[in-house]
Amino acid sequence: MPAAKLIPDVSVLLKKTGRLLLQVAAALFLASIAWVLIYRWVSPPATWLMLDRRAHAPVGLGYYGIQEEPRHIRYRFRSLDEVAPSVPLALVAAEDQRFLIHHGFDLDALTKAAKRNWNGDGKHIVGGSTISQQVAKNVFLWQGRSYVRKAAEAYFTVLIETLWSKRRIMEMYLSVAEMGDCTFGVEAASQRYFGKPASQVSPAEAALLAGVLPNPLRFRASNPGPVARAKQLRVLRLMRNLGGTRYVAEMLK
Repeated sequence: MPAAKLIPDVSVLLKKTGRLLLQVAAALFLASIAWVLIYRWVSPPATWLMLDRRAHAPVGLGYYGIQEEPRHIRYRFRSLDEVAPSVPLALVAAEDQRFLIHHGFDLDALTKAAKRNWNGDGKHIVGGSTISQQVAKNVFLWQGRSYVRKAAEAYFTVLIETLWSKRRIMEMYLSVAEMGDCTFGVEAASQRYFGKPASQVSPAEAALLAGVLPNPLRFRASNPGPVARAKQLRVLRLMRNLGGTRYVAEMLK
């Protein structure tokens, strides 16, 4: 085949490929916006982490190696009106004290975390993620550490900060955050650990739940040890420093 005829064919193929990639990108963009908009009003039926915990976490075995019962997810979505006011306050105090004033990213927290990680021993990695970033990760993305996932996390963080209110972001966080093995959200955690609904938890109990969030599979609210108790006291102190539930009063309206 003459070279003069081959070149136009390659050019046409590249143009078609480019148009196809643009169409795919546009479809993904519109789908992501629709997904976020749906969750503005509809509670997620499940998250990727919930499904992963159910499928891959260790299963309790009996004396003869027989599975005693199938694992199931404890998860109940709750609005801010259905939880005690101390719950969102404790979560803000423990996880993201600038939640009400930032737009998804806290550069100060990221800078401090980077400095601590750089000067640390490399074994204890400190995160600087905001509540908005954690919602983006927990609700829309898979678990793991990669540049692709971090980029997707940043993208969804921008979307939810643009399309949701702070109230909705907090409702999503307090409902889907992992708070124990196969236990997600403050309602399921409160029922499991304290035997009562999240609307009746005390400030101390809310601080305990928020304090174990960085590692809910290691620190347990059901039987807190000295480290978990120390975290609880720290969160209670931060809750007082923020001014109590008045700090989140605007979000609760």
